[in-house]
Amino acid sequence: MDYNFLSKKIIFIYMANHKSSEKRIRQIEVRKESNKYYAKTTRNALKTIRATSNKEEAAVLLPKLTSMLDKLAKKNIIHKKKASNLKSSIVKHVSSL
Repeated sequence: MDYNFLSKKIIFIYMANHKSSEKRIRQIEVRKESNKYYAKTTRNALKTIRATSNKEEAAVLLPKLTSMLDKLAKKNIIHKKKASNLKSSIVKHVSSL
């Protein structure tokens, strides 16, 4: 049996009734990919700063991470209170090192 079809990306086909809804579906797909990228990058940065045991290194990473979280909250990728809670926990972690 040929299982090559499993490696290909699954594309959902929507039955759009209007031109504007077709365009909207395309826009949503593009935004979804972009949002996934930025959210994953931020999660990796959070994991990195939580794994560090060196205070100087964590202090260098902290401003970059807070600006990342603020940008995500501004673009409504994550909720603003979630960004605030993450920043608070990370600052607490860095100060305890």
